[in-house]
Amino acid sequence: MSELRKDPVTGRWVIIATERRKRLSDFSLESVEMVSDASCPFCEGHEQMTPRELLAHRHGTSADSPGWTLRVVPNQFPVLRVEGTLDRQGDGMFDKMNGIGAHEVVIESPHHLDTLATMEEGRIEAVLWACRERVQDLKRDQRFRTIIVFKNHGAAAGASIAHSHSQVVALPIVPREVRDEVDGARVHFAAKERCVFCDIVRQEEADGRRLIAGNADMVALAPYASRFPFETWVLPRRHQSRFEDAPRHEVGSLARLLRDLLQRMNKALRVPPYNLLIRSAPVAEAVDDSYHWHVEIIPTLTKVTGFERATGLHLNPTAPEEAAEVLRGAALP
Repeated sequence: MSELRKDPVTGRWVIIATERRKRLSDFSLESVEMVSDASCPFCEGHEQMTPRELLAHRHGTSADSPGWTLRVVPNQFPVLRVEGTLDRQGDGMFDKMNGIGAHEVVIESPHHLDTLATMEEGRIEAVLWACRERVQDLKRDQRFRTIIVFKNHGAAAGASIAHSHSQVVALPIVPREVRDEVDGARVHFAAKERCVFCDIVRQEEADGRRLIAGNADMVALAPYASRFPFETWVLPRRHQSRFEDAPRHEVGSLARLLRDLLQRMNKALRVPPYNLLIRSAPVAEAVDDSYHWHVEIIPTLTKVTGFERATGLHLNPTAPEEAAEVLRGAALP
């Protein structure tokens, strides 16, 4: 029988509708196949096809030339542009502002066929550290209120270029999805004087059914009110509100656990497309006590339906307890 579950952070309800697994059309097990592409703008040797780099890890070579292991460049087709002044205007009930922001691409490897699941842990750590550096730099701009780090892997997850890359976007607003988490965490802290995410980690480790993997610094779990099948959260064991303040050893632990999780998903879900999101506190908001940065990995296995758009209720055909069991049991290389 289906059941409704309430997210302890946002108060959002989801429907765990396990009976819908009988409908094969509700699952889209589309494997991501990496194939060579001589025209890829992110491959080594094609540096002239991207804007000038903002950051790079190089072997003593000059900027915007071959001889690198990682590059960060402005997005050639940004959703927001850094140039200009922030001008907010109102017209009665309508509100608008200039499309000010920043949109950057972290090219994770010079090699087209690399993925986070196949790269060495040290190189994944370098990717995360580069994202951390770019967030620290962008947050100095007082026009920005939120900085988002995310990755689309596979066309079904929104990747327009197959070459492995992540994106960093700075916004002049706090998006509703971020606001709901931050405000929900504040409410919990005001009531209990404890971080809701720390409470989740403690309860899930005591329960064990939704735990997937972990190490000294990080724990991975299937959230109780999972919106999507095989949705996975990675949370630092130590309370901290901002990803960009994480020390080197925690970033290294995150890299190891991400590689582990993505390999498990590749084994269990036939190399699925996915979105990876780094959730961090908005810029300049006093939420150090209440908010807890974390990572969300969401495989693209189902489609959004009219019911979900009409109600805001997500239909998840896979219980998180079952998802965690499957991923725990996935044999790693």
